[in-house]
Amino acid sequence: MMKPARIQVRFADLDVMGHVNNSVYLTYFEYARVYYFNQLLGTQWDWRTSGVLLVKNVVEYNRPVLLNDTPEIYLYLAHVGTKSFEFYYELKVNDEICTTGSSVMVCFDSATQRSIEIPEQMLKALNLLDKKSV
Repeated sequence: MMKPARIQVRFADLDVMGHVNNSVYLTYFEYARVYYFNQLLGTQWDWRTSGVLLVKNVVEYNRPVLLNDTPEIYLYLAHVGTKSFEFYYELKVNDEICTTGSSVMVCFDSATQRSIEIPEQMLKALNLLDKKSV
């Protein structure tokens, strides 16, 4: 299992009730995707011709995350198709699940403005992730 993405909660992430605002979790999930993609594909990957588009997000809130918490996000592979795949997230504080979510990504070539099949190297990298049924 890969190390989780660690998040530093910023004061700007909080809402008036003192916990992380619901919209901020999507940026936390984005941070986790970038972190995991860098681990799996390296920093030299050509995202212009072998990129991804986010087409769906789902977030479920179980427990608030507070300013002094240090959340860790675990990312799992939930589903792989021909052109798309789905990630599942668990955001934990002290091993307690606070938030879960999922994202559907479609592979995309921004030069041609068309969806593409998942590149072979990316598919191999995705299959290194732990699997999770959702």
